[in-house]
Amino acid sequence: MYDTNRLENAVGQDDIKISARKVQVFYGDKHAIKDVDVDIQDKTVTAFIGPSGCGKSTFLRCINRMNDTIPIARIEGDIKLDGEDIYDKRVDPVQLRARIGMVFQKPNPFPKSIYDNVAYGPRIHGLSRNRAELDEIVERSLRGAALWNEVKDRLQEPGTGLSGGQQQRLCIARAVATSPEVLLMDEPCSALDPIATGQVEELIEQLRQEFSVVIVTHSMQQAARVSQKTAFFHLGNLVEYGDTDDIFTKPQDSRTEAYISGRIG
Repeated sequence: MYDTNRLENAVGQDDIKISARKVQVFYGDKHAIKDVDVDIQDKTVTAFIGPSGCGKSTFLRCINRMNDTIPIARIEGDIKLDGEDIYDKRVDPVQLRARIGMVFQKPNPFPKSIYDNVAYGPRIHGLSRNRAELDEIVERSLRGAALWNEVKDRLQEPGTGLSGGQQQRLCIARAVATSPEVLLMDEPCSALDPIATGQVEELIEQLRQEFSVVIVTHSMQQAARVSQKTAFFHLGNLVEYGDTDDIFTKPQDSRTEAYISGRIG
């Protein structure tokens, strides 16, 4: 289990956006996550790395209660957003997911127009009073996803007709349209070619000016390029967490060093 006494060294306490303590996840009898403690900073890219099946995506899904949709999943421990318990019974998961957006591994645009993909969240959450305000949100979100100039003349065309890289940026635009405070990204580039991957990585750097971004990636090179903080997971445990440069150049745990050097994973 990661040493909680080192969290203060890993993260400045004044700008913590998400705080997790003693988080455990069970899928039926399987113990998928074991006593995870971590503090995630605001306006920072935090990368979760580790071998396949190590628990990094499972923990990511805890942060916006996506595991609630899995009947056999059980979550224990505390996760707080701005000091508020996100698993409190008074918290509406739908409203929570407006504050904590998510982008998945494979682009998954809705079978709707480009415009309606982005407008979907603001509509259901009542974020615009009229069409002009909705138009403004759609344009701002597409600009924020570096997609506006490519699609502004075909907003009524299907989102599914875009290229893979454009579809993923459309999904990012859809996620940021509700003005979230945190953006979760679960291997967002694994289905993309190198050019589209580069575009999304540039976008991540821009997005962290506004959001706390947490990215699960199977690519250590990507984690090193895009993140300021890195957490290494192994066999359901958070082994080590700290500044990305330190994790990659002077890891404190032998398991981290073995993974970084390619001996495990």
